[in-house]
Amino acid sequence: MSLSINGNYDETAGEWCFKLIGEVDISNAHQLKKQLETAYGEHASDIAVDVSSLSYIDSTGLGVIIGVYGNMKESGHRIRLLEPRENIRKLLRITSLDKVLC
Repeated sequence: MSLSINGNYDETAGEWCFKLIGEVDISNAHQLKKQLETAYGEHASDIAVDVSSLSYIDSTGLGVIIGVYGNMKESGHRIRLLEPRENIRKLLRITSLDKVLC
């Protein structure tokens, strides 16, 4: 399964903006973790993740996002998932992560 991760720091908004395209699963979740952690290490700020082009995410991918969020939360920052497709929105609702990440 393939995953494309595009990210940049938006100076005006003062936050990281990422766009995920494809699928996040156990085979590539480590790439997402590395990019999010590296970005947060460069600029400790909020992270906005556009998941509108993400067709699938498994529990490993969700675990990565929650892990990164846990580290950010200590500094008062947050991570937001923007525009999730219905299948991902349903998963977030079932796990109650929609209250934290959306």
